[in-house]
Amino acid sequence: MSLSQKSTDLKRRMREALRGGGEKAIEKQKATGKLTARERIIALLDPKSFHEYDLFVEHAGRDFDMSEKYLPGDGVVTGTGTINGYAICVFAQDFTVAGGSLGYMHAKKITKIMDHAMKLKVPLIGINDSGGARIQEGVNSLAGYGEIFYRNTQSSGVIPQISVILGPCAGGAVYSPALTDFVFVVDKISKMFITGPEVIKTVLGEEISMEELGGARVQAEITGNAHFYAENEIECFEQIKQLCSYIPWNNTKKADSFPKKPPRTRQFNIDKLFPTNSRQPYDVKDIIRSISDDSDFFEVHERWAENIVVGFARMSGNTVGFVANQPLVLAGVLDVDSSDKAARFIRYCDAFNIPLVTLVDLPGYLPGVDQEHAGVIRHGAKVLYAYSEATVPKITVITRKAYGGGYIAMCSSHLRADFVFAWPTAEIAVMGPEGAANIIFRNEIKDAENPEEMRKMKVKEYKDKFANPYVAAAYGYIDAVIEPQETRDMVIHALHISADKIVTTPTKKHGIPPF
Repeated sequence: MSLSQKSTDLKRRMREALRGGGEKAIEKQKATGKLTARERIIALLDPKSFHEYDLFVEHAGRDFDMSEKYLPGDGVVTGTGTINGYAICVFAQDFTVAGGSLGYMHAKKITKIMDHAMKLKVPLIGINDSGGARIQEGVNSLAGYGEIFYRNTQSSGVIPQISVILGPCAGGAVYSPALTDFVFVVDKISKMFITGPEVIKTVLGEEISMEELGGARVQAEITGNAHFYAENEIECFEQIKQLCSYIPWNNTKKADSFPKKPPRTRQFNIDKLFPTNSRQPYDVKDIIRSISDDSDFFEVHERWAENIVVGFARMSGNTVGFVANQPLVLAGVLDVDSSDKAARFIRYCDAFNIPLVTLVDLPGYLPGVDQEHAGVIRHGAKVLYAYSEATVPKITVITRKAYGGGYIAMCSSHLRADFVFAWPTAEIAVMGPEGAANIIFRNEIKDAENPEEMRKMKVKEYKDKFANPYVAAAYGYIDAVIEPQETRDMVIHALHISADKIVTTPTKKHGIPPF
């Protein structure tokens, strides 16, 4: 066969493999509002940057007539490309080929590209759209998942791992996204659950739809399994590109710097945004935008545990991770979910050299039987652990309330914040003035002619004496009391001089976080 004939043969083979599951299967995929695997990769990456590998891999099934079936690429597309000019590794399960089911060679293709990502020290993006394990291949399918989970764990904290759920992701398959750093979902397309509606109906007699059980909104708003929610696939890919602009490519690097931009203070004027009434709530996202470059803030976990806000922004051109209590929701208290949310984000930033800026305004941990029985002690401890463990620059600004355990947990100087600033409106105390006065002056209030007047007087007395930043400043727990409009300059300076700090930690294999 001549070279020309061999080229023709190669092109024929490629055309056949690139057809995926065929026209009918592709039409069915598109009818549900979904792109094909290769269309998704091309939409995500820089134009003409995708290079596909292992196109001619064939499945390893031999039982149940599998040896007679041809599954192009064994139902998964793998390769490398670039986002914003930087290399990434990517795989996308092809639902048009045997429902994207995972068999032995399907898993081998995924683990091979995962190994490349680790060798090259570049992010791995996995697009999940699969019916689950290929039953015909038995334990080899399970072995494939195990190999993926192991690599997810080994890669954790070394390279960014991003999971995109664009179809079903059920059974054991859900644990790979759960082991990765960020999970993206799309409305009406993403489905995640351990056991599906049929199993639940059989075992428990409960009826529920796939959407209600594990749809995108459920994962983004109730379970917290998803970090980002989009209305359609294109919006989802734009979110991923935006995320990639904020994070470094591996744990030995820092995120790229961008030109410094001032905040848009006409819209986000800190003096106008912050209320003078200490009981009036405000949106802490506006405060973040009032001090960040160009007032941009890329929020993570926007729809879940909204009483705490986490996300990325830039200050003086450099990426920072913001953690902030949200007074608009539950007065910004820490509870089970918000503690998990904050702790995970803090650990991500620390693993990837992203400095932390914490804005504090909370009355403490959420009281209640439900919270106690849900394990708020253990979950709340995660925040303490994450901040204490973090060695990146840590800057804290106390804007208003910082009571009790909440004061300690939100990156206080006792957990080794590098700099702690407080606004004149800060109230740092063991508990709120009302509660403290009721305990300290219980007898005086009870014995007074007018107990309510006496209570008000004692609340004011306590507030004047303790509910301010100056007692903590007198002990050196606060480095400076600053005007709100000074915040951006003070934080940028603190980040700058903390950038190359050296932290010595005890020698150990690893700590034991309160999982």
